[in-house]
Amino acid sequence: MALALAWLPGAAIARDALVPGAMAGLQPDAMSAAHWIDALAAPDQVLLDHAGIQARNARLRALDPSIHDLATLPHPLPRAWVRERIIARSSLPAGMLYDARGDALTARARRALQQALALDAIPLQQPARHGLVVRRADLRTFPTAAPAHSSPHQRDIDRFQESALFPGDAVAVLHRSRDGEWLFVASERYLAWIAADAVALGQRDVVLGHAQRTPHLVATGASVRSAVAPGEPQVSALPLDMGVRLPLRVDWPPEQPVNGQLPLAAHVVDLPTRDVHGRLAIAPALIPRAADVTAGYLPLTPANLLTQAFKFLGERYGWGHAHGTRDCSGFVSEVYRSFGVLLPRNTGDQAASPAPERIAFGPEDGHAARLAAVRALQPGDLVYIPGHVMMAVGHRDGVAHVIHDIHDGRWRQDDGRMAGGRLNGVVVTPLESMLASDGRSYIEHMVAIQRVGATR
Repeated sequence: MALALAWLPGAAIARDALVPGAMAGLQPDAMSAAHWIDALAAPDQVLLDHAGIQARNARLRALDPSIHDLATLPHPLPRAWVRERIIARSSLPAGMLYDARGDALTARARRALQQALALDAIPLQQPARHGLVVRRADLRTFPTAAPAHSSPHQRDIDRFQESALFPGDAVAVLHRSRDGEWLFVASERYLAWIAADAVALGQRDVVLGHAQRTPHLVATGASVRSAVAPGEPQVSALPLDMGVRLPLRVDWPPEQPVNGQLPLAAHVVDLPTRDVHGRLAIAPALIPRAADVTAGYLPLTPANLLTQAFKFLGERYGWGHAHGTRDCSGFVSEVYRSFGVLLPRNTGDQAASPAPERIAFGPEDGHAARLAAVRALQPGDLVYIPGHVMMAVGHRDGVAHVIHDIHDGRWRQDDGRMAGGRLNGVVVTPLESMLASDGRSYIEHMVAIQRVGATR
């Protein structure tokens, strides 16, 4: 998760020192995927085949500490182990916090948040319970939906928002909040609090095997919805974000209705649902054939990478997947998820993730080396600076361009003055002109480049 360099060390540029202005070198056609695809010499070249992607994912699962294997969690779960993980996630950010009305969070409110964790109720040991997420649901720092903001006037960013999980995501349940309304869960990429009614508990093998079922559909649109199903609210018009994997029922009789509709013009898929006791059930649902889905994962090609990324163009920025959208690391994760590629959740973990295609930068790397790496960027490459990630789309007149999901932006104009504004969404920008909060270029702040494909 990222906030586009809001807290880089060093002297920050005062907002009133910035001037409004157009972004240097940015042409209207840069906002089109077709423009960048047409410039490619081999747009349909497969960068990494399915076996290569599986091998890369296996490497991350084995070596990356931010990726969690739910099948190998301790059994039973020791109290100290559970407590340590809750405390690591559920800590109050430094500085003042403000509630939804703009009032400062009181000491009493802060104590209530800590008490809601119910750390004293963690048993000495417990079996791990497993479940499937039944709807897109927020992951929270504390077991509450109440927001916390760093400013009484700026409500876009909720400091208690961590991430989100999606229908079919597997979790291990580690603990329950004091009021029983929230679960502290481990998912493959994150540990945090989720609303209890978003999780259906089931047998371990069923839960962990759900994502391996074949054949399957993959949601390849920015947001796909299941067909409306009156009387079946859990599977009716259910939002399915890019990369969500759906077990496909190819054996469904075409003459048999699904939720009152014959499946002649739709795919029949299985979706997890939750009964009144919180138990897992699998229910059939329809995905219209007109929906942006594909049988299996998309081939990882430059053209497909650009096409997928530009499907989010103009979408509002959402810190930690707030507002039903996504942030910078969520954006690139979902683009790559439509190819079956696993990425860690947050920018810091993505940048540091062990991969044979990673180039790291440190203080010893001068401007010339950094600029050479920028000039060698290929579409789909991920460029990291502290707290932010961008995806390369190509070069124009020798200038690298990126697509990224950004909150606040700063850039240098042709006349040398610094401009800035709340971009607050998915945009295309030239890389070289973008500035961090200390006035230095993004290039000077680069910490890594990751290329998901053939090794360099």
